[in-house]
Amino acid sequence: MSNLGRILRPKRSAHTVRTVEREDAVAGNEQDNISRVALGADHGGLAAKETLKVYLGSLGYRVVDMGTFNTDSVDYPDIAVKVADAVASGACERGIMIDGAGIGSSMVCNKVRGVRAALCYDLATVRNSREHNNANVLTLGGPRHEADVLCEMARVWLETRFEGGRHWPRINKMMAVERRRHRDQLQ
Repeated sequence: MSNLGRILRPKRSAHTVRTVEREDAVAGNEQDNISRVALGADHGGLAAKETLKVYLGSLGYRVVDMGTFNTDSVDYPDIAVKVADAVASGACERGIMIDGAGIGSSMVCNKVRGVRAALCYDLATVRNSREHNNANVLTLGGPRHEADVLCEMARVWLETRFEGGRHWPRINKMMAVERRRHRDQLQ
């Protein structure tokens, strides 16, 4: 039985991130300076998006709702590209996109230059996407998780820092592929 309509209270875990009080009273991940999160969903992820919007707001994040806003059928690529563009442009530091499985949205988001979208399905993949891959967009299959699990995954993802170190050369190689492909398209 789904509990997507239920508002969840923020949980604290053993995973600690230092936060500071800011003038605008926005809490969040001080280390990565996360305050604005682009949040989008297709019609299949609408209930999950609405739950996450309230939850993330209760944690102090400024949520920028990219749609959809009702249960009318929409094409997930239209919403996913809005989330990815918001992150790539710097309007939001991170993005979360929800559709039926998260797969298609991940593919779309990864077409946007500067975006490293990760489809995650549990807390281990959430942490790995941030610690090792420095993902800046999280894609989720909303209907595949209970609301409390989605909220915990989003919270952990937003609070988890990129480890850097041995992972930097891999990230640089990933981004070099993107630059090379972009350069080749311009020629």
